[in-house]
Amino acid sequence: MSVRVAFVSDSEPERNGVGAYYADLIDQLGPTEVETAFVCPGNSDQSGFSFPLPGDSTQKVYLPSPRRLWRALRGFDPTVVVVATPGPYGLLASKWAQDKQLPLLAGFHTHYAGVTDLYGNAIFKYLSRGWFRFADRTLFRYADIALGNSVEMTELADRLGAKRTRRIGTLVPRAVLDTPIRPLGSEFQRVLYAGRLAAEKRLHTVIDAARRLPEIDFVMAGDGPLRAEVDRAAAELDNLTATGWLSRPELLEQMDAADVLVLPSEVESFGTVALEAMARGRQAVVTSTCGIINWPALVEYLVVFGLDDDLAEVLQRIGEEPVEVRHARAEAGRQAAHALNRSSLDDWVGLLADPLAG
Repeated sequence: MSVRVAFVSDSEPERNGVGAYYADLIDQLGPTEVETAFVCPGNSDQSGFSFPLPGDSTQKVYLPSPRRLWRALRGFDPTVVVVATPGPYGLLASKWAQDKQLPLLAGFHTHYAGVTDLYGNAIFKYLSRGWFRFADRTLFRYADIALGNSVEMTELADRLGAKRTRRIGTLVPRAVLDTPIRPLGSEFQRVLYAGRLAAEKRLHTVIDAARRLPEIDFVMAGDGPLRAEVDRAAAELDNLTATGWLSRPELLEQMDAADVLVLPSEVESFGTVALEAMARGRQAVVTSTCGIINWPALVEYLVVFGLDDDLAEVLQRIGEEPVEVRHARAEAGRQAAHALNRSSLDDWVGLLADPLAG
C-alpha cells in the first residue's frame, strides 16, 4: 500500500516557522516513497477569506471554505493526515480525518496560548489565550499522536490531553544543506537576528548589544508588530541594519555573511533558524528557553545564555575566543545539524509509513 500524506496548515508556505517546517519536510520527502500534498493558504486554491491576525497585522488568519478544503483532501485520497496548526484549516481537516477514520498526526510546534501572555492588550490576551487553549485541546482530542520538537512541547501536549506524544526532529531547507559553505572569517564582525519582530523575541537585547558594541555590525531580519521600533533603532545606530522580511534565498545570503546568529527569545519551542545557522557553519547563540537545547546532539555546539545574562557581554566573550575555537565549534555544529536532518527525515518516513505502530 502506498503512503499518501496530506499536510494541512493555516500558515502560508515559508511565511513563518511552521509553514517553512512543512515546506522543507515535503521537499525532502520528494525522493522517498511518500507521496505528499500540502493543503494551506496559497496552495490548491485554498486561500479563502482572510483578515489580519489580531496583534500582528503582518500575518493573516484565513477562513477556508470547508467544502473546498474537504474536496481537496478527497481528491488526494490520503492514507495519513498531518495537521500543523490549531486554526480553521487544522480543525476542519482534523474533523474530516476523524470522519474518514484515517490516522491523524498533530504537529505542536508553538504554544500559541503561552505566547499571547506576553502581549499587553488585556482583552486580546484573554480572548486569544481562550481560543488557542480550546483549539489545542480539540485538535488533541481528534489526533492519534501529537508531535513536538522538544521535550517541553511533548510534555505540554500531554497536559493538554494528547492521547500519545512523540518527539520528532526538525529539518532545514535543501538549499541550506546543498549550497556550498562560505568559510567563516577570522574576524568576529557581524551578528544576525532573524525571526518575527515580536515581544517574545526580546529584540531590545539585540538593539542594546548593537548600541554597546559599535565595532560589530548587526542585522535584524524579519517583520512583525515591533517593526517600527526596530526601524527606529536602525535609523539611530550606524552599525544596525533592519532588512524587513526576507525570502529564503535572501536569508541564506545574510546567514552566510554573518559570523554569529542570535536568538534571545523568552519563548521558543525549538528555534529552527538556529539549526539553519549551524548547518551553514555559523555559531548560534540562543537563550536557555529555546527548545533546541533539549537535543543532546546539538547543545554542546551552541552558545547558551540565560534570560538574565547580558547579550552584549556574551558576544564580547565570543569575540575574545581564539579563532581556532570559534571555527572548531562552528564546524562541529555544522556536522551535527546535517546529521540531525538525516535522522529526522528517517524518523518521519518511518512514522508516516506506520503512524499507529507502538
